[in-house]
Amino acid sequence: MAGSRDVSTIRLKADSKRGTSEDAQHKNILAAKAVAEAVRTTLGPKGIDKMLVDTLGDVVVTNDGITILNEMDIEHPAARMVVEVAKAQEDEIGDGTTTVVIIAGKLLEKAETLLDQDVHPSVIVQGYKQAAARAQEVLSAMAIDVSGDESALLKIAQTAMREKGREIAMDKLASISVEAARAVAGFECKDIEKNIKTVLIPGGKIEDSFINYGIVVERERASLEMPKKIENARIMLLEGTLELKKLDTDAKVTIIDSKNFPTFEEGEEEVIRSQVDAIVSSGANVVFCEKGIGVTAQNYLANRGIVAARRVKREDLEMLALATGARLMGDVMVVTSNDLGSAALVEERKVGKDKHMIFVEGYEKAKAVSIILHGVSDQFLEEMERALNDSLNVVLDVIRSGKIVPGGGASEIFVAENLRQYASTLNGQEQLTVHAFADAVESIPLTLAENSGFDPMDSLAALRAKSAQGMKNFGLDIDSGQPADMLVQGVIESLKVKTHTIKSATEAATMVLRVNDVIASKREEIEPEQHSKRMSREIGGKEPLPGDAVQDPK
Repeated sequence: MAGSRDVSTIRLKADSKRGTSEDAQHKNILAAKAVAEAVRTTLGPKGIDKMLVDTLGDVVVTNDGITILNEMDIEHPAARMVVEVAKAQEDEIGDGTTTVVIIAGKLLEKAETLLDQDVHPSVIVQGYKQAAARAQEVLSAMAIDVSGDESALLKIAQTAMREKGREIAMDKLASISVEAARAVAGFECKDIEKNIKTVLIPGGKIEDSFINYGIVVERERASLEMPKKIENARIMLLEGTLELKKLDTDAKVTIIDSKNFPTFEEGEEEVIRSQVDAIVSSGANVVFCEKGIGVTAQNYLANRGIVAARRVKREDLEMLALATGARLMGDVMVVTSNDLGSAALVEERKVGKDKHMIFVEGYEKAKAVSIILHGVSDQFLEEMERALNDSLNVVLDVIRSGKIVPGGGASEIFVAENLRQYASTLNGQEQLTVHAFADAVESIPLTLAENSGFDPMDSLAALRAKSAQGMKNFGLDIDSGQPADMLVQGVIESLKVKTHTIKSATEAATMVLRVNDVIASKREEIEPEQHSKRMSREIGGKEPLPGDAVQDPK
């Protein structure tokens, strides 16, 4: 028809739901703000804990942001987007996830107000990106170089522990985290868990915790006849097994004459003996095996004075390779002396009340260390481990970058003040978005004050006054609620964590703002009988059932 034009259509299944424009944006923002609200009260040294109970009834008590987000059963797609960005922050930096979610939630709350004022989402997104770039420049300009300053490393470790509300034995754990981070700082380890192993020992005091410059394997000797201690160890890491393989289910071995049975057994023993001879020929006197070690092999190894451990975890084998210089081998028959690792000492020791573990230590070029944590309960130890991991990550960041910024909300207040001055140079809607970004960044000191029991607006006003006077190091003293010099108090944070936090929060908020159409298809439920018929039809080519897609013969 003349004058007609094509009209694009979207076909949805029956019972599908679609939300568009303002309605979809409002619901997305509401979901993201709910996630921020869930973790907001955990921020800071006086943040409160959450009790998480899973479907099996297991309980986790924590104020660690990423742990809470991982345990939450989140269905809304926009909320999941925010959580995924927070997880990326944890994977990349190892800290700052709670701050990311809080700032992202506040950015979306401010964006909702701008949307109500008819500011287009694209303008808000562009303004937020512009403000984020400016904020990162301000943070970099105010950063302090502490390269080679040992006291700064200890302070930043203490700040990380304090932020988790874990001030018990804070000095002890901060010292351990600095030592461990320095031990692996020279190696490329994006995931610190691959170079630093934490062993949790229920019982005893947290002050009994210590660092071991080597690897602690949570296994005992395969046999009590083996020596407990080996000096100048030569270590073999075996991915295979030192026991005869079981026959397949249908396999049979027929021995016609009973006189041949001893010969059959001797043949099996000869296989094990040859494997042990290969170990001895390589020069190894310690064997860590990923799989089993049979009784026969245990006896032969013990008679040769070799220590062996079986069922060693794969991740422990990989750490042992870093800590001893050994190679992971699949076949014991091809191992040579060049494949072995070294250690000054390998010893089985009693740890705690009734645990025995094997300590491997004393390799000069070790790229991995272990931390042994003692505590009153499993839940307490797990929370201390999370706090320790955050501390390790920020210390490692500072060792490598050498840059820190004042904590306690000081950097956020200074950034917000600078952004407001920057906004005054802009016109129209850009000015509104940058102002909104500044308010969102200030949500961190505001939340710190609120979680500490102080009037948030009074504390924020006092901090703004100090920042306006050029006192950029002044943050919130959580004991008095008044501004204080954070550098004097030793409350410092990693520049890398702060800049990446701004970047991640902006990404999370802009991802949600870009969505203005949500299409949710209802999952098709198939009755068991109908599903059976449909499967048989697909195989046998029978008539289609009602509701099946049928190709148009035209």
